[in-house]
Amino acid sequence: MYQKLLFLFAAMLAAVAAPASAQTLPGCPNQCGNLSISFPFGTKEGCYLNEDFLITCNTSNAAFLGITKIEVLNISVQGQLRISIEAAYDCYNEAGNITRRARSILSVPKFPLSYRQNKFTATGCDTSTLIQGKRAHTYATGCVSYCVKHEDVINGSCAGIGCCQTSIPKGVLNFRASVGSFSDHQNVWNFNPCSYAFVVEEKAYDFSVLDLADLRGVTKFPVVLDWAIGNETCSDAQKKPETYACKDNSICHGSDNGPGYRCNCFDGYSGNPYLANGCKDIDECAIPSLNLCTHSCKNTPGNYTCYCPKGYKGDGRKDGIGCTRIKKSHIGIAIGVGIGVIVLLVASSWLYLVLKERKLIKLKEKFFRQNGGFMLKQKLCSPEGTSNATKLFTAEELKRATNNYDESTIIGKGGFGTVYKGTLPNNREVAIKKSIIIGQTQIEQFINELIVLSQINHRNVVKLLGCCLETEVPLLVYEYITNGTLSEYLHNQSNASALPWEIRLKIAAETAGALSYLHSAASVPIIHRDVKTTNILLDANYTAKVSDFGASRLVPLDEIQLSTMVQGTLGYLDPEYLHTSQLTEKSDVYSFGVVLVELLTGKKALCFDRPEDERSLAMHFLSCMKGGQLVEILEKDIVNQGNKIQLEEVAKLAKRCLSLKGEERPTMKEVAMELEGLRMMGMHPWDEVNTEETEQLLHEQENGFGHVDGGIASVGYCSMRDHVISPLGGGR
Repeated sequence: MYQKLLFLFAAMLAAVAAPASAQTLPGCPNQCGNLSISFPFGTKEGCYLNEDFLITCNTSNAAFLGITKIEVLNISVQGQLRISIEAAYDCYNEAGNITRRARSILSVPKFPLSYRQNKFTATGCDTSTLIQGKRAHTYATGCVSYCVKHEDVINGSCAGIGCCQTSIPKGVLNFRASVGSFSDHQNVWNFNPCSYAFVVEEKAYDFSVLDLADLRGVTKFPVVLDWAIGNETCSDAQKKPETYACKDNSICHGSDNGPGYRCNCFDGYSGNPYLANGCKDIDECAIPSLNLCTHSCKNTPGNYTCYCPKGYKGDGRKDGIGCTRIKKSHIGIAIGVGIGVIVLLVASSWLYLVLKERKLIKLKEKFFRQNGGFMLKQKLCSPEGTSNATKLFTAEELKRATNNYDESTIIGKGGFGTVYKGTLPNNREVAIKKSIIIGQTQIEQFINELIVLSQINHRNVVKLLGCCLETEVPLLVYEYITNGTLSEYLHNQSNASALPWEIRLKIAAETAGALSYLHSAASVPIIHRDVKTTNILLDANYTAKVSDFGASRLVPLDEIQLSTMVQGTLGYLDPEYLHTSQLTEKSDVYSFGVVLVELLTGKKALCFDRPEDERSLAMHFLSCMKGGQLVEILEKDIVNQGNKIQLEEVAKLAKRCLSLKGEERPTMKEVAMELEGLRMMGMHPWDEVNTEETEQLLHEQENGFGHVDGGIASVGYCSMRDHVISPLGGGR
């Protein structure tokens, strides 16, 4: 019931606010039921700008966008359109059978979803969700919501326990949202029989524990669309006065979500900027809350002026010196008062500068504390900290290095931050990781990555250079790797040819060596927890550099596993870790096994465009191995150029790494030694190796290329349809 009231309140608030700016062309309807209609929208020909802005008003006074079935709740001339969308859901009975199911689908002809005001949200204690569609290219994302007991869920929190949320990308015109379950809700059915997923205006939904039962009876949610005029920029549109939409006393702004532009009234004006004389001057003098005059006020176009009455002097403003009486018969007093005012102004200015400097210092201290500065000190001083000196960069240094974080310097984006390329005064190129939002989880992520990177000194691990804690968002500075990610080379046809088999094997061996170092040679063992091709960078010589340690964990020497909330990327995620939440170094081994398969096949780890039995690359690879069809899945280029024995041995190694049970997988040290041995084998012609050594290396009888002995147990986690669990920042 509370959620219904929240939804109705938002709709009523929009309806009340709308009439102030709701203006239409002469003779055109301005209402459809409770909906106020403003031009460029209209309900009939001649009343709207073009077909994109048609509002269909049916006999029941319900409003719809164009000829679609998308119900319109509110129209704002500031460029927003609020609509209503059904939620997706799967409901189960006590036996785990589906009793009800629905998908949430939206396809908008012109106006994209607002990436600022909407969130993709899911509720449930046994819930996996997926939203996919197209913008400039196909996209897919999702989240996982999991809990065991009703008491674990927190009202208002969508951090993955009972409720999860993820952002909507820019430019989305259509999507399809669906939900799934890990255990068919059998373990939580008594208090949570259904999983729900929906796109919703963020401020219109507040999660409650009551939503686990039946979402409090609500199945439709408000969603905000961003609308704009045409496909042109402001400068191009202004060259065509006959079609330019911005009228008197208005200014043009380019859309930041898709093509086109919007119009806004000048400061000091309000109304509809798309109508001739639609922006009216605001009489600030008639509105006490808008003017700061102490005595007299005169309205001017777009502004107002304050005056002092006769016999007074000053600027007449509350935020200025106001009005003071002039005493003509006491010139000396007036002079003294004037000097006093000057002294007061000088003293005030000095005090202002002092207070401003103190405020700036306190603000930096606040940011230092907010960004985990004290937590970092504790970590560095603790037994598991590091004694290595970490350079503290100033905010100004990094601002200059990135040209004030210009968009042209962006080289990567992830779930928790954006990576910029910067140049320090000594001409050294660096990568600067800037968090998107501030929160306790993100602070711990930032401090964790800083501590982990400070522990590491290895040529195949990206090198930490320093950090900055005096800005609103925390920053990490590390070496810039010039050649992009391994994923970009493997999955971009124009780049794939640059990676012959010898280089792929080299990259695999170097990556394995780095992970082996983390597991067994670092001062405190480190589990990376997000090994994937987007986190393996390549320098100019195609030397591998393992990056992104935001999810990594330091492992106490007396422990062999850690209990953690599941994090990682689907397609690479260790199924044993997913089901038990017990993190071990063998979880990295599984993820590295997927990377090996990508190097062998050139295919993505998870792709929903492939047939259902081939979506998970790891499962498809193991199936091909079991059926003796290895050659069919290998990338053709490396089959033609690669060493047959090397390819078979790497495939067998990948199969062992992908074992369902962690105890059956090799250690990263064993993997690194085996890959390095295969590299050395490839560097020497076979006719120079004696027969006894050859037989020892080829200890298994070759049954023909592509036929590898050994079976595989069936795997049951392929039903998960999410793309990402607790997405982590990729890149440099």
